[in-house]
Amino acid sequence: MQKTLLTAILTVLTMFTFVPQSYAVEEISLVIKDHKFIPDTVEIPAGQKVKLVIDNQDPTPEEFESHELNREKIIKGGKQGIVFIGPLEPGTYPFFGEFNEDTAQGKVVVK
Repeated sequence: MQKTLLTAILTVLTMFTFVPQSYAVEEISLVIKDHKFIPDTVEIPAGQKVKLVIDNQDPTPEEFESHELNREKIIKGGKQGIVFIGPLEPGTYPFFGEFNEDTAQGKVVVK
């Protein structure tokens, strides 16, 4: 009885921890430095969810914002933030830093 229960528990845990490669979320790094996004253009595949890891290397906060992506996130100075986007249709989706809009500009290109 205990062996059967242990086998069942291990089977269930394995089902929840195994993620097929097709469902893996791509991670893309984006840096904020000198009130600019680096790189300022990010390319992602259509129909795929992506995790943007945004590293604010400036001492001041910045807000990642995009009306087209329906996302906004404040990232404190010297900290990181995570923004999930997608899945998206092919196209270009601009984003900007609301606190330094003149210099902090970028776009997501979906192919």
